[in-house]
Amino acid sequence: MSFTEFLQIPELAERYRKVKKYFFLRESAYDVTSACQLRCDGCYYFQGDKYKTRDNRDPEAWKAFFEQEKQRGITYVVLAGAEPALVPKVLKACYETIPLGTIASNGLKPIDASIRYKIHLSVWGDSKGDPQYRKYANGKPGPNCLPAQLRNYKNDDRVIFVYTFNNNNVEELDEVIARIYEEGHKLTFNVFSNPGENGSPLKVVDALKRTREKMIAAVEQYPETVIYSRYNAEVHTQALGLHDLFGCVYPRAQLIQGLQGVGISQSFRSYRTDLTHHAASDCCVPDIDCSDCRHYAAGSAIVSARLNQHVDSESKFRGWLDYVDTYLATWIMGYEKGSNLYFGPSSAGVSAQLRTESETSPRARVGDVQRV
Repeated sequence: MSFTEFLQIPELAERYRKVKKYFFLRESAYDVTSACQLRCDGCYYFQGDKYKTRDNRDPEAWKAFFEQEKQRGITYVVLAGAEPALVPKVLKACYETIPLGTIASNGLKPIDASIRYKIHLSVWGDSKGDPQYRKYANGKPGPNCLPAQLRNYKNDDRVIFVYTFNNNNVEELDEVIARIYEEGHKLTFNVFSNPGENGSPLKVVDALKRTREKMIAAVEQYPETVIYSRYNAEVHTQALGLHDLFGCVYPRAQLIQGLQGVGISQSFRSYRTDLTHHAASDCCVPDIDCSDCRHYAAGSAIVSARLNQHVDSESKFRGWLDYVDTYLATWIMGYEKGSNLYFGPSSAGVSAQLRTESETSPRARVGDVQRV
């Protein structure tokens, strides 16, 4: 069957029309502060040298900067850094200029309710594991963040919790998901990706299969809570990372390969706290080892942009639709995820299938879409 024939199937055509409405999104990422209450194991912000820049703390300078970004065609922002909640005036300046976006936060300080961005609250483990993975700046075990997060964001429709699987915390999900379910919040998944300069004991070495099984079980047991799909689980738990499976579309990866980028690689920038960016680090998580990248933010661009690698079978097209539907429900305020359409192939075969496609697809080509 061809792509045109897939769209003759009513449920696939309906889902494609649903996600296609968001093809206009043009994203960049912004570190808005170098301040944070915590020092998490393997924290991407404190890798490399970007955290050494001097923060611009002037909200008016940020507002003028975001006006320039808007003129550049940016329609969606990801605000991160160390801890964005610590610079509320900068968040307000951005929201007043570009109203679509997401804030990545540890959740220890509430963000003003008037800022209607999606808020991703990070969870690294259960009540015993989280304080070990997320320490204070002095090296002592940190707080168990989840109770504070639930208290600060009770009944807040902006929030989705992001549980990052690492090599040691697969079973810790059970306690976390039960609490989030009880509070009526949503949860999605990330997979720890090894920092480029320094290895981490959290690197997922022998827990990929267990992680995949836990993800799928959670999707089935908590369908109203978990924003994820079987295809997401298969993609993010392969022995190969996203770059080797699909070919990374971010400017950093394109530059390393000596390729002339198209799509997102022409517009995406990763700005530091001094409002500068460098092409060599223009990536959503620039200090990750590309070969080990399974990051959920990277996947939302890489997999979504690779529609061309998902149209040679109905099963793969269903998987792509689920993946994009999951991405939009995770990152867009008010977007509701539909029922999953993909139920196979078996996880045993997907790695070889994707690897073959990656080897035969030109990595300079982004596909039909920039980032859905």
